Amino acid sequence: MASGIKKHISKAGSFIAAKAVPLRIIGPGTAILLVVADMIGTGVFTTTGFLARDLQSGTAVLAAWLVGGFIAFCGALSYAELISAIPVNGGEYRLLSRLFHPALGFLAGFISLFVGFSAPIAASALAFGKYSSTVMPSVPPLLSALLLIGLFTFLHAFHVILGGTFQNIFTALKLLLIIGLATAGLVGGDPGRVLASDSPSFLTTAFSPIFAVGLIFVYFSYSGWNAAAYIAGEVKRPSLYLPVALLAGTGTVTLLYVLLNWSFLASAPLQDLSGKIEVGHIAATRLFGPGAGKLVSTLIALALVSSVSAMMMAGPRVYQAMGEDFSRLSFLRLRTRHHAPIVAVLLQGSVAALFAITATFEVLLTYIGFTLSLCAGLTALGVIRLRTRHREINRPYSVWLYPVPPILFAGLSSWIALYSLVEQPMAGVAGIVTIGIGLASYFLLGRTHAPKTHAPHPR
Repeated sequence: MASGIKKHISKAGSFIAAKAVPLRIIGPGTAILLVVADMIGTGVFTTTGFLARDLQSGTAVLAAWLVGGFIAFCGALSYAELISAIPVNGGEYRLLSRLFHPALGFLAGFISLFVGFSAPIAASALAFGKYSSTVMPSVPPLLSALLLIGLFTFLHAFHVILGGTFQNIFTALKLLLIIGLATAGLVGGDPGRVLASDSPSFLTTAFSPIFAVGLIFVYFSYSGWNAAAYIAGEVKRPSLYLPVALLAGTGTVTLLYVLLNWSFLASAPLQDLSGKIEVGHIAATRLFGPGAGKLVSTLIALALVSSVSAMMMAGPRVYQAMGEDFSRLSFLRLRTRHHAPIVAVLLQGSVAALFAITATFEVLLTYIGFTLSLCAGLTALGVIRLRTRHREINRPYSVWLYPVPPILFAGLSSWIALYSLVEQPMAGVAGIVTIGIGLASYFLLGRTHAPKTHAPHPR
Protein backbone atom coordinates (compact mmCIF):
# COMPACT_ATOMS: atom_id res chain seq x y z
CA MET A 1 0.00 0.00 0.00
CA ALA A 2 2.72 2.46 1.02
CA SER A 3 4.79 1.60 -2.04
CA GLY A 4 1.77 2.22 -4.24
CA ILE A 5 1.23 5.66 -2.70
CA LYS A 6 4.89 6.53 -3.19
CA LYS A 7 4.66 5.44 -6.80
CA HIS A 8 1.72 7.75 -7.45
CA ILE A 9 3.44 10.63 -5.67
CA SER A 10 6.53 10.08 -7.80
CA LYS A 11 4.46 10.19 -10.98
CA ALA A 12 2.68 13.36 -9.88
CA GLY A 13 6.01 14.97 -9.06
CA SER A 14 7.24 14.33 -12.58
CA PHE A 15 4.20 16.20 -13.93
CA ILE A 16 3.69 19.03 -11.43
CA ALA A 17 6.33 20.86 -9.43
CA ALA A 18 4.85 22.97 -6.64
CA LYS A 19 7.94 25.08 -6.13
CA ALA A 20 9.42 25.16 -9.61
CA VAL A 21 11.34 28.36 -10.22
CA PRO A 22 10.48 30.14 -13.50
CA LEU A 23 13.33 29.99 -16.01
CA ARG A 24 14.43 32.94 -18.15
CA ILE A 25 13.57 31.25 -21.43
CA ILE A 26 11.58 34.00 -23.22
CA GLY A 27 13.61 35.94 -25.79
CA PRO A 28 13.15 39.54 -26.99
CA GLY A 29 11.19 38.52 -30.08
CA THR A 30 8.58 36.64 -28.10
CA ALA A 31 8.38 39.46 -25.52
CA ILE A 32 7.77 42.10 -28.21
CA LEU A 33 5.26 39.92 -30.02
CA LEU A 34 3.48 39.23 -26.74
CA VAL A 35 2.99 42.98 -26.23
CA VAL A 36 1.81 43.40 -29.84
CA ALA A 37 -0.50 40.37 -29.64
CA ASP A 38 -1.98 41.43 -26.30
CA MET A 39 -2.67 44.94 -27.64
CA ILE A 40 -3.92 44.10 -31.12
CA GLY A 41 -7.09 42.22 -30.56
CA THR A 42 -10.72 42.79 -29.82
CA GLY A 43 -10.62 46.55 -29.49
CA VAL A 44 -9.22 47.63 -32.83
CA PHE A 45 -11.58 45.33 -34.73
CA THR A 46 -14.70 46.29 -32.78
CA THR A 47 -14.66 49.56 -30.82
CA THR A 48 -14.57 51.96 -33.77
CA GLY A 49 -18.26 51.20 -34.26
CA PHE A 50 -19.02 52.43 -30.74
CA LEU A 51 -16.81 55.50 -31.21
CA ALA A 52 -18.56 56.32 -34.49
CA ARG A 53 -21.95 56.06 -32.77
CA ASP A 54 -20.99 58.27 -29.82
CA LEU A 55 -18.62 60.82 -31.39
CA GLN A 56 -20.29 61.15 -34.82
CA SER A 57 -17.06 62.57 -36.22
CA GLY A 58 -14.43 60.76 -38.28
CA THR A 59 -11.60 63.06 -37.20
CA ALA A 60 -12.65 62.75 -33.55
CA VAL A 61 -12.50 58.96 -33.88
CA LEU A 62 -8.95 59.18 -35.25
CA ALA A 63 -8.03 61.69 -32.53
CA ALA A 64 -9.25 59.24 -29.90
CA TRP A 65 -6.93 56.57 -31.27
CA LEU A 66 -3.99 59.01 -31.28
CA VAL A 67 -4.68 60.15 -27.71
CA GLY A 68 -5.01 56.52 -26.64
CA GLY A 69 -1.62 55.72 -28.18
CA PHE A 70 -0.05 58.70 -26.41
CA ILE A 71 -1.46 57.57 -23.06
CA ALA A 72 -0.25 54.01 -23.63
CA PHE A 73 3.25 55.19 -24.55
CA CYS A 74 3.48 57.29 -21.38
CA GLY A 75 2.48 54.18 -19.44
CA ALA A 76 5.01 52.03 -21.29
CA LEU A 77 7.80 54.49 -20.47
CA SER A 78 6.87 54.35 -16.79
CA TYR A 79 6.55 50.57 -16.64
CA ALA A 80 9.86 50.13 -18.48
CA GLU A 81 11.71 51.68 -15.54
CA LEU A 82 9.70 49.72 -12.99
CA ILE A 83 10.03 46.22 -14.45
CA SER A 84 13.69 46.63 -15.42
CA ALA A 85 14.34 47.45 -11.75
CA ILE A 86 12.03 44.69 -10.43
CA PRO A 87 12.14 41.99 -13.16
CA VAL A 88 9.85 39.37 -11.66
CA ASN A 89 6.57 37.78 -12.75
CA GLY A 90 3.35 39.26 -11.46
CA GLY A 91 2.93 42.69 -13.06
CA GLU A 92 1.14 45.26 -10.91
CA TYR A 93 0.76 42.74 -8.09
CA ARG A 94 4.51 42.57 -7.51
CA LEU A 95 5.16 46.24 -8.28
CA LEU A 96 2.51 47.76 -6.01
CA SER A 97 3.31 45.30 -3.20
CA ARG A 98 6.97 46.26 -3.29
CA LEU A 99 6.61 50.00 -3.84
CA PHE A 100 3.49 50.92 -1.84
CA HIS A 101 1.77 48.29 0.34
CA PRO A 102 0.99 44.56 0.06
CA ALA A 103 -2.75 45.34 0.22
CA LEU A 104 -2.54 47.40 -2.97
CA GLY A 105 -0.52 44.67 -4.63
CA PHE A 106 -3.07 42.02 -3.72
CA LEU A 107 -5.85 44.28 -4.99
CA ALA A 108 -4.02 44.64 -8.32
CA GLY A 109 -3.68 40.87 -8.55
CA PHE A 110 -7.35 40.39 -7.75
CA ILE A 111 -8.27 42.97 -10.40
CA SER A 112 -5.96 41.21 -12.86
CA LEU A 113 -7.86 37.95 -12.46
CA PHE A 114 -11.29 39.45 -13.08
CA VAL A 115 -10.74 42.69 -14.99
CA GLY A 116 -7.24 42.56 -16.39
CA PHE A 117 -7.40 39.18 -18.09
CA SER A 118 -10.54 37.08 -17.64
CA ALA A 119 -12.97 39.81 -18.77
CA PRO A 120 -10.81 40.81 -21.79
CA ILE A 121 -10.41 37.12 -22.72
CA ALA A 122 -14.19 36.81 -22.64
CA ALA A 123 -14.61 39.98 -24.73
CA SER A 124 -12.07 38.76 -27.29
CA ALA A 125 -13.73 35.36 -27.45
CA LEU A 126 -17.17 36.95 -27.92
CA ALA A 127 -15.79 39.09 -30.75
CA PHE A 128 -14.27 35.95 -32.25
CA GLY A 129 -17.71 34.35 -32.13
CA LYS A 130 -19.33 37.39 -33.75
CA TYR A 131 -16.86 37.46 -36.66
CA SER A 132 -17.03 33.68 -37.02
CA SER A 133 -20.81 33.82 -37.30
CA THR A 134 -20.55 35.93 -40.47
CA VAL A 135 -18.77 32.97 -42.09
CA MET A 136 -20.48 30.09 -40.24
CA PRO A 137 -23.94 31.39 -39.30
CA SER A 138 -25.03 27.93 -38.12
CA VAL A 139 -22.53 27.99 -35.23
CA PRO A 140 -23.75 30.13 -32.28
CA PRO A 141 -21.24 32.91 -31.42
CA LEU A 142 -21.26 31.97 -27.74
CA LEU A 143 -20.38 28.36 -28.53
CA SER A 144 -17.43 29.52 -30.66
CA ALA A 145 -16.30 31.79 -27.83
CA LEU A 146 -16.40 29.02 -25.23
CA LEU A 147 -14.57 26.55 -27.48
CA LEU A 148 -11.80 29.11 -28.04
CA ILE A 149 -11.41 29.75 -24.32
CA GLY A 150 -11.29 26.01 -23.65
CA LEU A 151 -8.68 25.36 -26.34
CA PHE A 152 -6.18 27.92 -25.08
CA THR A 153 -6.79 27.13 -21.44
CA PHE A 154 -5.68 23.60 -22.25
CA LEU A 155 -2.69 24.70 -24.38
CA HIS A 156 -1.19 27.17 -21.90
CA ALA A 157 -1.94 24.99 -18.88
CA PHE A 158 0.58 22.39 -19.96
CA HIS A 159 3.49 23.83 -21.95
CA VAL A 160 5.14 27.31 -21.92
CA ILE A 161 7.39 26.98 -24.97
CA LEU A 162 4.72 25.32 -27.13
CA GLY A 163 2.28 28.08 -26.18
CA GLY A 164 4.90 30.75 -26.97
CA THR A 165 5.64 29.27 -30.40
CA PHE A 166 1.95 29.18 -31.27
CA GLN A 167 1.71 32.77 -30.01
CA ASN A 168 4.49 34.00 -32.30
CA ILE A 169 2.99 32.39 -35.41
CA PHE A 170 -0.47 33.83 -34.90
CA THR A 171 0.89 37.28 -34.01
CA ALA A 172 2.89 37.40 -37.24
CA LEU A 173 -0.27 36.50 -39.19
CA LYS A 174 -2.19 39.18 -37.30
CA LEU A 175 0.35 41.85 -38.25
CA LEU A 176 0.15 40.84 -41.91
CA LEU A 177 -3.65 41.06 -41.75
CA ILE A 178 -3.64 44.56 -40.26
CA ILE A 179 -1.06 45.83 -42.74
CA GLY A 180 -3.13 44.35 -45.57
CA LEU A 181 -6.40 45.90 -44.33
CA ALA A 182 -4.77 49.28 -43.77
CA THR A 183 -3.20 49.25 -47.22
CA ALA A 184 -6.48 48.24 -48.89
CA GLY A 185 -8.33 51.10 -47.22
CA LEU A 186 -5.65 53.63 -47.99
CA VAL A 187 -5.57 52.61 -51.66
CA GLY A 188 -9.21 51.77 -52.34
CA GLY A 189 -11.05 53.89 -49.78
CA ASP A 190 -12.36 57.42 -50.06
CA PRO A 191 -10.44 59.84 -47.76
CA GLY A 192 -13.27 62.33 -48.12
CA ARG A 193 -15.46 60.08 -45.95
CA VAL A 194 -13.22 60.74 -42.95
CA LEU A 195 -13.81 64.50 -43.08
CA ALA A 196 -17.33 64.45 -44.50
CA SER A 197 -18.71 62.99 -41.31
CA ASP A 198 -17.67 65.87 -39.04
CA SER A 199 -21.00 66.85 -37.53
CA PRO A 200 -20.71 68.08 -34.84
CA SER A 201 -17.31 69.66 -35.36
CA PHE A 202 -14.15 67.91 -34.25
CA LEU A 203 -13.27 70.58 -31.65
CA THR A 204 -16.73 70.44 -30.12
CA THR A 205 -16.53 66.66 -29.79
CA ALA A 206 -12.92 66.41 -28.61
CA PHE A 207 -13.50 68.54 -25.51
CA SER A 208 -16.81 66.97 -24.51
CA PRO A 209 -17.45 64.37 -21.78
CA ILE A 210 -18.49 61.86 -24.42
CA PHE A 211 -14.94 61.98 -25.87
CA ALA A 212 -13.53 60.99 -22.48
CA VAL A 213 -16.01 58.12 -22.29
CA GLY A 214 -15.02 57.10 -25.84
CA LEU A 215 -11.46 56.83 -24.61
CA ILE A 216 -12.64 54.01 -22.34
CA PHE A 217 -13.13 51.87 -25.44
CA VAL A 218 -9.78 53.01 -26.84
CA TYR A 219 -8.09 52.39 -23.49
CA PHE A 220 -9.33 48.81 -23.63
CA SER A 221 -7.88 48.45 -27.14
CA TYR A 222 -4.45 49.62 -25.97
CA SER A 223 -4.57 47.80 -22.63
CA GLY A 224 -2.04 45.10 -23.54
CA TRP A 225 0.89 47.53 -23.69
CA ASN A 226 2.00 46.34 -20.22
CA ALA A 227 1.94 42.62 -21.11
CA ALA A 228 5.70 42.20 -20.70
CA ALA A 229 5.37 43.14 -17.02
CA TYR A 230 3.54 39.90 -16.30
CA ILE A 231 6.27 37.61 -17.64
CA ALA A 232 9.25 39.75 -16.55
CA GLY A 233 10.62 36.92 -14.45
CA GLU A 234 10.96 34.67 -17.51
CA VAL A 235 12.51 37.13 -20.00
CA LYS A 236 16.20 36.88 -20.86
CA ARG A 237 18.42 39.92 -20.09
CA PRO A 238 15.49 41.83 -18.52
CA SER A 239 17.29 45.17 -18.16
CA LEU A 240 17.61 45.36 -21.96
CA TYR A 241 14.77 43.31 -23.42
CA LEU A 242 11.89 44.40 -21.16
CA PRO A 243 12.07 48.14 -22.01
CA VAL A 244 12.55 47.26 -25.69
CA ALA A 245 9.48 45.00 -25.63
CA LEU A 246 7.28 47.65 -24.01
CA LEU A 247 8.35 50.63 -26.11
CA ALA A 248 8.75 48.89 -29.48
CA GLY A 249 5.51 47.01 -29.07
CA THR A 250 3.49 50.07 -28.00
CA GLY A 251 4.92 52.34 -30.71
CA THR A 252 4.31 49.78 -33.45
CA VAL A 253 0.73 49.15 -32.40
CA THR A 254 -0.12 52.87 -32.16
CA LEU A 255 0.99 53.42 -35.75
CA LEU A 256 -0.95 50.37 -36.96
CA TYR A 257 -4.08 51.39 -35.05
CA VAL A 258 -4.22 54.85 -36.59
CA LEU A 259 -3.63 53.53 -40.12
CA LEU A 260 -6.20 50.76 -39.72
CA ASN A 261 -8.89 53.09 -38.39
CA TRP A 262 -8.25 55.56 -41.18
CA SER A 263 -8.81 52.63 -43.51
CA PHE A 264 -12.11 51.69 -41.81
CA LEU A 265 -13.40 55.26 -41.95
CA ALA A 266 -12.37 55.71 -45.59
CA SER A 267 -13.91 52.39 -46.63
CA ALA A 268 -17.48 52.87 -45.38
CA PRO A 269 -19.74 55.77 -44.39
CA LEU A 270 -19.70 56.54 -40.67
CA GLN A 271 -23.37 55.62 -40.30
CA ASP A 272 -22.67 52.12 -41.65
CA LEU A 273 -20.07 51.55 -38.94
CA SER A 274 -22.04 53.21 -36.13
CA GLY A 275 -22.76 50.87 -33.23
CA LYS A 276 -21.49 47.78 -35.05
CA ILE A 277 -18.98 45.27 -33.64
CA GLU A 278 -17.80 43.66 -36.91
CA VAL A 279 -16.42 46.90 -38.46
CA GLY A 280 -13.69 45.01 -40.34
CA HIS A 281 -16.29 42.88 -42.10
CA ILE A 282 -18.33 45.96 -43.02
CA ALA A 283 -15.32 47.86 -44.38
CA ALA A 284 -14.10 44.91 -46.48
CA THR A 285 -17.59 44.26 -47.86
CA ARG A 286 -17.96 47.90 -48.92
CA LEU A 287 -14.55 47.84 -50.62
CA PHE A 288 -14.51 44.46 -52.34
CA GLY A 289 -17.92 42.79 -51.95
CA PRO A 290 -19.49 40.06 -49.76
CA GLY A 291 -16.91 37.42 -50.63
CA ALA A 292 -14.06 39.62 -49.45
CA GLY A 293 -16.05 40.50 -46.34
CA LYS A 294 -16.31 36.84 -45.35
CA LEU A 295 -12.62 36.29 -46.03
CA VAL A 296 -11.65 39.25 -43.87
CA SER A 297 -14.00 38.09 -41.11
CA THR A 298 -12.26 34.72 -41.15
CA LEU A 299 -8.84 36.34 -40.92
CA ILE A 300 -9.92 38.68 -38.11
CA ALA A 301 -11.39 35.75 -36.20
CA LEU A 302 -8.01 34.01 -36.50
CA ALA A 303 -6.29 37.22 -35.35
CA LEU A 304 -8.48 37.28 -32.24
CA VAL A 305 -7.18 33.78 -31.50
CA SER A 306 -3.76 35.36 -30.92
CA SER A 307 -5.22 37.88 -28.46
CA VAL A 308 -6.85 35.18 -26.37
CA SER A 309 -3.62 33.19 -26.42
CA ALA A 310 -1.53 36.19 -25.30
CA MET A 311 -3.77 36.91 -22.33
CA MET A 312 -3.95 33.25 -21.41
CA MET A 313 -0.14 33.26 -21.33
CA ALA A 314 0.42 36.49 -19.35
CA GLY A 315 -2.33 36.52 -16.72
CA PRO A 316 -1.59 33.29 -14.81
CA ARG A 317 1.90 34.59 -13.91
CA VAL A 318 0.17 37.11 -11.65
CA TYR A 319 -1.89 34.49 -9.81
CA GLN A 320 1.09 32.15 -9.57
CA ALA A 321 3.04 34.99 -7.89
CA MET A 322 0.17 35.51 -5.43
CA GLY A 323 0.25 31.81 -4.63
CA GLU A 324 3.88 32.18 -3.54
CA ASP A 325 2.97 34.86 -0.99
CA PHE A 326 -0.29 33.55 0.49
CA SER A 327 -0.46 30.10 2.06
CA ARG A 328 -4.19 29.83 1.35
CA LEU A 329 -3.51 30.49 -2.33
CA SER A 330 -0.49 28.18 -2.57
CA PHE A 331 -2.31 25.94 -5.05
CA LEU A 332 -1.89 28.73 -7.63
CA ARG A 333 1.88 28.26 -7.74
CA LEU A 334 1.71 24.71 -9.08
CA ARG A 335 3.58 24.30 -12.36
CA THR A 336 3.93 21.45 -14.82
CA ARG A 337 7.31 19.97 -15.64
CA HIS A 338 7.21 22.24 -18.70
CA HIS A 339 6.96 25.27 -16.33
CA ALA A 340 3.32 26.13 -17.12
CA PRO A 341 1.30 27.45 -14.11
CA ILE A 342 -1.47 24.89 -14.58
CA VAL A 343 -3.89 25.75 -11.76
CA ALA A 344 -3.67 29.50 -12.42
CA VAL A 345 -4.41 28.94 -16.11
CA LEU A 346 -7.39 26.72 -15.35
CA LEU A 347 -8.78 29.25 -12.87
CA GLN A 348 -8.47 32.08 -15.37
CA GLY A 349 -10.11 30.05 -18.12
CA SER A 350 -13.06 29.21 -15.87
CA VAL A 351 -13.65 32.85 -14.89
CA ALA A 352 -13.36 33.95 -18.53
CA ALA A 353 -15.95 31.38 -19.58
CA LEU A 354 -18.30 32.62 -16.85
CA PHE A 355 -17.94 36.22 -18.10
CA ALA A 356 -18.63 35.14 -21.68
CA ILE A 357 -21.84 33.43 -20.60
CA THR A 358 -23.20 36.17 -18.33
CA ALA A 359 -22.09 39.57 -19.76
CA THR A 360 -22.50 41.52 -23.00
CA PHE A 361 -19.57 42.75 -25.06
CA GLU A 362 -20.12 46.50 -24.47
CA VAL A 363 -20.65 46.10 -20.72
CA LEU A 364 -17.39 44.17 -20.48
CA LEU A 365 -15.49 46.91 -22.31
CA THR A 366 -16.68 49.73 -20.04
CA TYR A 367 -16.11 47.70 -16.86
CA ILE A 368 -12.59 46.80 -17.98
CA GLY A 369 -11.61 50.33 -19.02
CA PHE A 370 -12.78 52.01 -15.82
CA THR A 371 -11.12 49.59 -13.41
CA LEU A 372 -7.84 49.12 -15.25
CA SER A 373 -7.31 52.86 -15.71
CA LEU A 374 -7.24 53.33 -11.93
CA CYS A 375 -4.92 50.39 -11.29
CA ALA A 376 -2.43 51.22 -14.06
CA GLY A 377 -2.40 54.93 -13.14
CA LEU A 378 -1.38 54.14 -9.56
CA THR A 379 1.32 51.74 -10.78
CA ALA A 380 2.80 54.40 -13.08
CA LEU A 381 3.15 56.72 -10.09
CA GLY A 382 5.32 53.96 -8.62
CA VAL A 383 8.20 55.41 -10.66
CA ILE A 384 8.17 58.46 -8.38
CA ARG A 385 7.94 56.20 -5.35
CA LEU A 386 10.81 54.07 -6.65
CA ARG A 387 13.11 57.09 -6.97
CA THR A 388 12.20 58.77 -3.68
CA ARG A 389 11.61 55.88 -1.26
CA HIS A 390 13.47 52.89 -2.74
CA ARG A 391 16.84 54.23 -3.81
CA GLU A 392 18.48 50.93 -2.83
CA ILE A 393 16.93 49.28 -5.93
CA ASN A 394 19.12 49.41 -9.02
CA ARG A 395 17.45 51.14 -12.02
CA PRO A 396 19.00 49.86 -15.28
CA TYR A 397 16.57 51.99 -17.31
CA SER A 398 15.38 55.54 -16.59
CA VAL A 399 12.15 56.94 -18.00
CA TRP A 400 12.56 59.75 -20.53
CA LEU A 401 11.58 63.27 -19.42
CA TYR A 402 10.95 62.16 -15.85
CA PRO A 403 8.55 62.85 -14.10
CA VAL A 404 6.31 63.92 -17.02
CA PRO A 405 5.28 60.47 -18.41
CA PRO A 406 4.08 58.90 -15.13
CA ILE A 407 2.22 62.06 -14.08
CA LEU A 408 0.59 62.44 -17.49
CA PHE A 409 -0.39 58.79 -17.59
CA ALA A 410 -1.87 58.82 -14.08
CA GLY A 411 -3.69 62.11 -14.71
CA LEU A 412 -5.22 61.06 -18.02
CA SER A 413 -6.19 57.65 -16.62
CA SER A 414 -7.98 59.35 -13.72
CA TRP A 415 -9.73 61.74 -16.12
CA ILE A 416 -11.03 58.80 -18.17
CA ALA A 417 -12.19 56.94 -15.05
CA LEU A 418 -13.99 60.02 -13.67
CA TYR A 419 -15.98 60.68 -16.82
CA SER A 420 -16.72 56.99 -17.16
CA LEU A 421 -18.21 56.97 -13.67
CA VAL A 422 -20.37 60.01 -14.51
CA GLU A 423 -21.55 58.83 -17.94
CA GLN A 424 -21.68 55.05 -17.34
CA PRO A 425 -22.37 54.74 -13.58
CA MET A 426 -23.29 51.04 -13.56
CA ALA A 427 -19.94 49.98 -15.02
CA GLY A 428 -18.17 52.30 -12.57
CA VAL A 429 -20.09 50.87 -9.64
CA ALA A 430 -19.19 47.34 -10.76
CA GLY A 431 -15.52 48.39 -10.81
CA ILE A 432 -15.78 49.93 -7.33
CA VAL A 433 -17.45 46.77 -6.00
CA THR A 434 -14.62 44.70 -7.48
CA ILE A 435 -12.07 46.89 -5.72
CA GLY A 436 -13.95 46.56 -2.41
CA ILE A 437 -14.13 42.77 -2.64
CA GLY A 438 -10.43 42.63 -3.50
CA LEU A 439 -9.40 44.64 -0.44
CA ALA A 440 -11.69 42.59 1.81
CA SER A 441 -10.18 39.38 0.43
CA TYR A 442 -6.67 40.57 1.30
CA PHE A 443 -7.51 40.99 4.97
CA LEU A 444 -9.43 37.71 5.08
CA LEU A 445 -6.62 35.66 3.53
CA GLY A 446 -3.74 37.16 5.46
CA ARG A 447 -0.20 37.38 4.10
CA THR A 448 2.26 34.72 5.16
CA HIS A 449 5.39 36.52 4.12
CA ALA A 450 6.54 39.55 2.15
CA PRO A 451 6.40 39.38 -1.65
CA LYS A 452 9.63 38.20 -3.23
CA THR A 453 10.38 41.35 -5.17
CA HIS A 454 13.55 42.40 -3.38
CA ALA A 455 15.90 39.96 -5.09
CA PRO A 456 18.99 41.59 -6.61
CA HIS A 457 18.62 42.63 -10.19
CA PRO A 458 20.08 39.99 -12.59
CA ARG A 459 22.74 41.48 -14.79
